[in-house]
Amino acid sequence: MATDNTQNSFRRGVMSLVILGLLRKEDMYGYQMITELSRRSQNVFSMKEGTLYPILHAMVAEGLLESYDAKSETGRDRKYYRITAAGSLQLKARREEWQVFTGAVNSVIGEGM
Repeated sequence: MATDNTQNSFRRGVMSLVILGLLRKEDMYGYQMITELSRRSQNVFSMKEGTLYPILHAMVAEGLLESYDAKSETGRDRKYYRITAAGSLQLKARREEWQVFTGAVNSVIGEGM
């Protein structure tokens, strides 16, 4: 059975992949990401700010994202995040890994049978 640390590491890795995918076309601020992740995933990815921001900060530290301050469409100052060139390369590699992984899992559990 997987340990809590293994499960947390897996979840964090999946969330990093999902965040990179979300930011590949548009810069977003934190709450915007939370609502968009929830909407696009039909509430499967229901995150709290306390979960999202540590992941974002780690991704900035890794050079996968960068942040900047700007006014939102409502005029409020917000911290926006955008994917970097390194983040785009990481997204491409991790998407390929994810496809192999999910294909293997589906083969084992009998997807489509």
